[in-house]
Amino acid sequence: MGDTGPTGPVMDRDEVDRALARLGAEHEAIETSLLALQDHAGRRLLEGAELTGVTAERWSAAEASITLLWAYFDAYTGALRTAREIRSRRRWSSREDLAELTELLRGEAVTVSGGAAVTANAPTAHGNPGRLSERYSLVTLVARMNELYATSLDMVVAADAVWSALPARIDLLAAELGRTRKLAHSVGVRPGEHPAGDDLERITRTLTRLREQVISDPLAFWTPARGSSAPGGGRPDTTVYDREARALEEVRREIDAVLAVRQDAEQRIVRLRDVLSRADRTLAEARTARGEVLAKIAATEVPVVGGPPIVLQEQLAAAAEYRRHAQWHRLSPLLESLEEKAEDELLRARESLTAVTAPLAVRAELRGRLDAYKAKMARLGHAEDPELAEKYEKARRMLWSAPCDLRVAEQAVLRYQHAAAELLGATRRVPGQGGPVDRTGPGA
Repeated sequence: MGDTGPTGPVMDRDEVDRALARLGAEHEAIETSLLALQDHAGRRLLEGAELTGVTAERWSAAEASITLLWAYFDAYTGALRTAREIRSRRRWSSREDLAELTELLRGEAVTVSGGAAVTANAPTAHGNPGRLSERYSLVTLVARMNELYATSLDMVVAADAVWSALPARIDLLAAELGRTRKLAHSVGVRPGEHPAGDDLERITRTLTRLREQVISDPLAFWTPARGSSAPGGGRPDTTVYDREARALEEVRREIDAVLAVRQDAEQRIVRLRDVLSRADRTLAEARTARGEVLAKIAATEVPVVGGPPIVLQEQLAAAAEYRRHAQWHRLSPLLESLEEKAEDELLRARESLTAVTAPLAVRAELRGRLDAYKAKMARLGHAEDPELAEKYEKARRMLWSAPCDLRVAEQAVLRYQHAAAELLGATRRVPGQGGPVDRTGPGA
């Protein structure tokens, strides 16, 4: 058709029919979406909740947007109804009808009350507070409805997601907290008396406050997804909940440790007594050995042996007292500390005994080496050698007399070894050639 108007060429009948079919399908889809939004559980909860913070602000804007959405939809519905009525006047629409339809379908022919746009705080580009009404094309109106629907649905879905996720989890954690508090009370873990008891009080206060905040301001606990434009893109922020859940788990492990102490406290105390008793006996043995070393070994520094661990004995007595009065929360950390210290004390006692008896071990090693060389020389037929016998006797007198000077005795043993090696070397030389000196040990 060659006719044109303010909106461009006049549409023909086929174009009008196709446009009406498309607009009808859009109308049905928009109506379905609006009704779904109206019936959304999150929207109903938002309507009935006492909101605070960012959720209150956004819901106020969303309510105005939803109101404007319905105003736009009603205007859209009216324009579509009018277009269908014009098209249904005649089977073959006249030029006047087609021109009117072109203006209605393509031009800014849809009127929306200016008050609705002002109520929704619409941008001035779409709603001028100074005007009583605004005019839109159907295409612009659909775009505006899609925009308002997306932002409103995003807010509703986000709030509903937080309400669906966090309160139930908080309630489950609070129930676990209640059971843990009863168990803690039964083993003496109470606020002001044990750190775990103080932690339980703090977790209780935090969960109570967290639940109140989640119910009144769910969007404060929503993390939008980066780069996502889909309504409801994101996830509930469970940072505070997760932290308190971990704290409760730590308290539960502490209470389990206290319960374990209650079950095997007697056996652990008996084991502690045994370890400390062995440490005492070892120290006593070290003190006796030190006297022997001082009497038998000369010119040697012998370490001083410490006394028994009086502090550990006192703590062990305190542990027995805690067990007697069922003070498990006090007994638990004390036993753990005592078990570590008792093992350290036993190790210290053993090291002290080793250090004290070291000179006796050196003397024993020298005695064994001297006798082993003597046996070797006798086996090789040199037992009666005068010089060797003299050196052996000197070394023997030094090692078997008290006090024994280890440094002098060691030199005597070395002289005997050298004499034996020289004697063996002389007997093994091949005539006319130098022979190697036997430097092997007594077992060679």
